[in-house]
Amino acid sequence: MPFLGPASETAPRAIIFDVGRVIIGVDLSRSTEAIGQLRGLNHQQVMKELVEDKHWPDWQEGRMSPRDWHTHLAKKFQFTYTFEEFCAIWNNVLDPRPILPDSLFERLAKKCTLALLSNTDPIHVAHFEANYSFVRHFPTRIYSCRVGTSKPGPRIYHHALREASAMPDEVLFIDDLTENVLAAGALGINAFHFTSADDLLSAFSLMGLWSI
Repeated sequence: MPFLGPASETAPRAIIFDVGRVIIGVDLSRSTEAIGQLRGLNHQQVMKELVEDKHWPDWQEGRMSPRDWHTHLAKKFQFTYTFEEFCAIWNNVLDPRPILPDSLFERLAKKCTLALLSNTDPIHVAHFEANYSFVRHFPTRIYSCRVGTSKPGPRIYHHALREASAMPDEVLFIDDLTENVLAAGALGINAFHFTSADDLLSAFSLMGLWSI
């Protein structure tokens, strides 16, 4: 099993899920192509400019409003999309069909506290909270844009533990990025590197949380 931190085969008190590429599939090229079109930029070039932008951390950690982010990118990439058009383009990266089924979360919620822990922005949060039914199974939702800090920094993990009312060794954390899983494991959290739904369901089966 792909545990990169402390591993447990007993049922956890709380399970904390990342969102992107764990619950919702993500295809960034569906947005970057539209954003970079007028400057003739490809997906890789747009992504490089986005993640190296000095305001990217502000956007991800809630220090920049959606309308200010739209204005900033319109100037940077020379596009003329309205705010509403931009939001639709920005949200187009999110696959409409989740990776993991609602039935899984419904079953887990009867046995564990469920929480979301995601590096994300206000536009994406508003979209998936309004359009994906899995959200209703998660009473605790920690988003970087709401708490002002992001993975893999330790503050956001401590925040999640407090919200879940659980000690590190009582928690299972699931993320697709190795650095985020290692950071959780360094805090004593049982951390699982998500690579496929089948591997995760196998781990849940060993814990008595799911039948394959």
